[in-house]
Amino acid sequence: PRNFVLLEELDEGIQGGGGGKVSWGLENQCDSSLTYWRGTIIGPAKTKFENRIYTLRVTCGEDYPKKPPSIRFLTRINLTQVSSAGELDKSFLVNWKKEKRIKHVLTEIRNFMCEKNNAKLSQPPEGSSY
Repeated sequence: PRNFVLLEELDEGIQGGGGGKVSWGLENQCDSSLTYWRGTIIGPAKTKFENRIYTLRVTCGEDYPKKPPSIRFLTRINLTQVSSAGELDKSFLVNWKKEKRIKHVLTEIRNFMCEKNNAKLSQPPEGSSY
């Protein structure tokens, strides 16, 4: 079931299922294990993230989708629940359900950027990475 779910996610990502706000795909097209993914989030308008592109590494372990993927920002970001090394705190995904997908995680992170305590946070220089 893991690979079938991930193949469906890959297909949706290729077809632009993120509505231009989030995108995802395999980090390496030769990754037959479907483990390592690259996600992109376009910063939401009227926030300090606006007009910025954030790249993330999404790692889907053997227990995915029963267990959530691990998420690490590659683009530097100042966001609550993101460590100084760019790792998304596991508590962010505490309500994970096996029906959720990479698209949902990226969308939830983007929505999280809009929350009052995050939207005004000053950001590292554009283009900086971890």
